[in-house]
Amino acid sequence: MRLDQNPVFRKVIVSWYDTEKACGIMIFFMVCVLLFGIGGILVCRENPAYHAYLWVPILLIVLSAGVIISTAIRMTKRRRAQFSK
Repeated sequence: MRLDQNPVFRKVIVSWYDTEKACGIMIFFMVCVLLFGIGGILVCRENPAYHAYLWVPILLIVLSAGVIISTAIRMTKRRRAQFSK
């Protein structure tokens, strides 16, 4: 007997790492990394010996902002789909 591909009562199974709580925790930690990168830029600008390493905090800021934006978009899409039911 074949399994029904479109059952009547179908629930979307959300992975543990894609839950609201996990996404909120990830956004919190990425904001901390973003602030750490801003602090790194301030330190690099104060000390001329560190000017060559300015790319490291900039990379931290860009990558953490990308994760924050993508996670926020995912959470927004999920909530919009939840409210449209």
